[in-house]
Amino acid sequence: MRKGLNSKATSGKLAITSVALQDHIARNLLLQNLSLCDPVKTRWCRRASTETHCRRNRGTVKQKGPQQHDGEEKEYVLDPAAPPLTLAQKLGLVQSPARKLTVDEWSRVKSRSIHEGDSKQPCVICREEFRLQTQVLLSCSHVFHRACLQAFERFSGRKCCPMCRKEQYETRVIHDGARLFKERCAIRIQACWRGYVVRKWYGHMRKTVPPKDKQLRRRFFETKFQELNDSFVQYCHTDVEAFLNDIDQSVSSSRRVFHQFEREHVSEPQEDDWQKIQEKVIQRDTRDCPICLTALCSARLETEAGRTLAQHHSNRRTVLLSCSHLFHQPCLEAFEAFCVDGRPTCPLCRSPYHKILV
Repeated sequence: MRKGLNSKATSGKLAITSVALQDHIARNLLLQNLSLCDPVKTRWCRRASTETHCRRNRGTVKQKGPQQHDGEEKEYVLDPAAPPLTLAQKLGLVQSPARKLTVDEWSRVKSRSIHEGDSKQPCVICREEFRLQTQVLLSCSHVFHRACLQAFERFSGRKCCPMCRKEQYETRVIHDGARLFKERCAIRIQACWRGYVVRKWYGHMRKTVPPKDKQLRRRFFETKFQELNDSFVQYCHTDVEAFLNDIDQSVSSSRRVFHQFEREHVSEPQEDDWQKIQEKVIQRDTRDCPICLTALCSARLETEAGRTLAQHHSNRRTVLLSCSHLFHQPCLEAFEAFCVDGRPTCPLCRSPYHKILV
């Protein structure tokens, strides 16, 4: 009886073992055939198995693809989740695949990479800086460009680290190189801006504040005077005739304004004022008309020296102006008729006047 029971148990174990091994081999062959025949189906099967495994095992590392976290790109694992264990692996007949790294283990790997300063050094495959290109961290704490690592795997035909030759590693996308590159760019931009501000301030100070050295101070003021002279010449009219005409028009308009103001405020002299004006004329001893340059004749202002000359010019009367100047009446009337800009002024002093016959 016992031998029969033992044989049945042994045969049952052998049957379970054989079924488990057949299932394990069949799965591996199926995956190999799919990978050789149709890569699209292989990727679809792996994706389906990964999603099924993720639904079963909540809380494991399952980020796939770039994600944003508080304005910064979040790190994620590139390798798919491990497929579920076969019956042979559960029974210990076949070695189980290595366990995937947890979040804490990835943190320790990244800390070791930061301590060694791998992200600050160029990629060991292409010998170029990481900058903003995609950067991957291996489970052995080595860092490479993602494109460089994929090219190395295609060239070598196996999956091993280019540095330590560790096989079957896991990869995780990180952004330490991009962050360091952005910091260097920000520092360079700030340095350029500060340099521009300082140079601008120093140039303004050189132009406005004279130096203390005598020679430099003299050169500073010579430069200032030269700049003023150049600016004056630049803003002057090149047409001299037009420039002089503008000056004449400005002077004539100003003169008209002043004359109008004087006419409005000049009052007619009284009898006492005319006597004082006549006394001035006598003291000045004016004998000729300033217009025709001939002798003057006046009954009131006649002197002993001018009586003889006055007899020859008795038909030309003399006019006394309030500015104390004497003219022949016809000469002054001709001058007044010649003036076209309003009320005439004295031919000598150019001031408005009142007149009387003397």
